[in-house]
Amino acid sequence: MIKNGEQHLASLRDGRVIYLNGEVVDDATTHPAFRNSLRSAAALYDFQCAAENRELMTFTTPDTDETANRIWELPTSYDQLVARRQALETWSGLHAGFIGRSPDHVASCIAGMYMGIDVFEDHDPARAAALRDYYRYARDNDLYLTYVIINPQADRSKAAHEQASEFLTAGVVDQDGEGLTIRGAKMLASAGIMANEVLVTCIQPLRPGDEKYAVSFAIPMNSKGLRILSRKSYEQQARNVFDSPLASRFDENDAVLYFDDVKVPWDRMFVNQDIEMCQKQFHATPAHIHQNYQAQIRLMVKMRFLAGLARRITDTNGITNFPQVKEILGTLAAETDMVAALVSAMEAKGRQHGDYFVVDRHTLYTAQVLTQQLYPKVVNTLRELSGGGMIMLPSAVEDFGNPEIAELIGRTQQSPACDSEERVKLFRLAWDAVGSEFGSRHTQYEMFYAGATFVTKNHSFNTYDWEGCLSMVDSMLDSYSLEQELERVRRDSRVA
Repeated sequence: MIKNGEQHLASLRDGRVIYLNGEVVDDATTHPAFRNSLRSAAALYDFQCAAENRELMTFTTPDTDETANRIWELPTSYDQLVARRQALETWSGLHAGFIGRSPDHVASCIAGMYMGIDVFEDHDPARAAALRDYYRYARDNDLYLTYVIINPQADRSKAAHEQASEFLTAGVVDQDGEGLTIRGAKMLASAGIMANEVLVTCIQPLRPGDEKYAVSFAIPMNSKGLRILSRKSYEQQARNVFDSPLASRFDENDAVLYFDDVKVPWDRMFVNQDIEMCQKQFHATPAHIHQNYQAQIRLMVKMRFLAGLARRITDTNGITNFPQVKEILGTLAAETDMVAALVSAMEAKGRQHGDYFVVDRHTLYTAQVLTQQLYPKVVNTLRELSGGGMIMLPSAVEDFGNPEIAELIGRTQQSPACDSEERVKLFRLAWDAVGSEFGSRHTQYEMFYAGATFVTKNHSFNTYDWEGCLSMVDSMLDSYSLEQELERVRRDSRVA
């Protein structure tokens, strides 16, 4: 039930239609725009198959008694939740958190929906059965899933049904005994090139009249009529690993999906044209918090990587012991550990949701609000610590192959901690993490993958224990009154 890397790569040679640079990509696994990143994804599956990692990365399914990846595990206790997190944390370490939509993300979403299957049962038992069967199918086939859950931006002042084109946003064209026919676009299929299947739905609030867009379903990436419109590949622009160590291997890619009258069978349809249920599938079930809990685990790992990068930069430049630099590094260390502390706190404050143990909702949203603001700050900290070091680098790895240039590099790229080659290697990595197109995309991703800041702040507002806070205020206000104080003043005056 678990697959290795070669099996995953083979599963991607499925005839899917990918558009890139004005052409159709025949085989993403061999194309220079995608092949290295796909190998990085494949490495995740090789890791889970290694004998020494089986206990960490897999669990025995309760219904089939088979082995499956822990990303599909449904924790019933705090200890199970933590064991699953340790697996996700280790997996994220293989890419330092730079594959934002790794296999564990959308798996967490589907698992969260399954943990709230009663919500789907109340909505429509047939749709609940489809979700239940799909969870097991994805788990038992070790699928890599992505999702597209937001609509094309277009005119944000208008509802989906008010746009200039009726099917700008993917919606229902037809319904028959076999299923629904879908036409239109959805975004943003991050890691879609790496994925086997895609969950298609809408997390944005829809308005009356938008019913045809209020669907939720999952289909293979090679479905007939599905078009994958890739953004520019940072991997393809990365000439080699030395010059672009991250972009060359961890560019998960992003894509718009266009549905050209795609047929979706009923057994893959979880919500059918119901605006209220589109929201409930995320927020009345553990889906939203479970998927974003995974994102915070990944970000926790990424923050540790960036903190390590910052310390290595200061050591390389011989400035670590400067008081002002220690202050910067101390702040960065505190911020990094804050993310880890929030992950631990949301677990420790977790609760039972029926049979399952889920993280604390408000602590999760606290982490989202704070880290959306934190990530660009950390990026700027790395820029400040690096100064011109990330800019004044040799033009390419080939410079080291020219003895004359290499000798000059040795003279000009000096460090008290390492030789010129290691110094250049480090600052190339730092630039790729924060300054390159790849790095800039990651700043944008971490700021907005969870939604605009007002969205996450509203989640925080809506889930906070205001009653507990207000009760303390009321208790204090109730401990005295105007009449009592006036009487005290009059009494004190008479005594005087």
